[in-house]
Amino acid sequence: MSDLIKAIIQGVVEGLTEFLPISSTAHIVIAQEFLRMDRTDSFWKMFTVFIQLGAILAVIVYFWKRLAAFVGSFGTIATTQTSGVSKTTAFLKHPMALVLISFVVTAIPCFLIDKFMEDFMGSNLESLKLIGIVLIVGGIAMYLIDLYCSKRSTTDKIDDMNLKQAIVIGLAQILAAAFPGTSRSMSTIAGGQLMGLSRPAALEFSFFLSIPVMVAAASYKLLKHIAKEGIPSSDQWLSLSAGFITSFVVAFVVIAWFMGWVRKHGFTPFAIYRVIAGAALIWWDSYSQRG
Repeated sequence: MSDLIKAIIQGVVEGLTEFLPISSTAHIVIAQEFLRMDRTDSFWKMFTVFIQLGAILAVIVYFWKRLAAFVGSFGTIATTQTSGVSKTTAFLKHPMALVLISFVVTAIPCFLIDKFMEDFMGSNLESLKLIGIVLIVGGIAMYLIDLYCSKRSTTDKIDDMNLKQAIVIGLAQILAAAFPGTSRSMSTIAGGQLMGLSRPAALEFSFFLSIPVMVAAASYKLLKHIAKEGIPSSDQWLSLSAGFITSFVVAFVVIAWFMGWVRKHGFTPFAIYRVIAGAALIWWDSYSQRG
């Protein structure tokens, strides 16, 4: 199978799973396993992070009007003071500021974790068995959190969020960096629900937080790869482009569907899927070892 076809398949997997709370990392690893790819290859390791930019572009395009409104209102904080609210208070309550604060809370620990995993753990934390265990544990946790918190929410819109909620969501996101299979989406949604956000609010904040987090991660990985391996070849750029475009198209459709789903349903089906997928992955890993 050509590298181009492999890139497209991974782009589809990335687009389908990035924003669902089922772990895109786990599914990319599974896809690479079935495609018989070398998961230690530096280019493909960078590729799996780079194509997340396609999914992020889908978020920006889908929420364009809302993001533009946030940017516009954020700019007025520096120049105006309304209804007796200080600039500092207004800044700390603005959704864009809360996203940036949550990102900062996440960024440094995630950078250190990534370096530790690369220097000392290698690919051990990406073993199929460990990912399967994390999928199961995360699925159970997500089900219990959704069951307990869905009817106890106090914040229905991200416009009403506070600083404490943003910080806790940022801290929760660190789990996704520490344990492949956790799911960045699941950790931020669950963290938001534990802090009183409604399902739609937790999901929307997760979408917006993904923009700076994934842009930073993808840019870092690409620059690091170029510094170590040199500029990708024309064939590699073709694979990167194919994965990026495929990821964007598929992710856009998933975002539109997922927003509608969450407003009417909960996260239980995804929790059940995680448990089943995790159990299947553990079985597969044991079967492969015996073979």
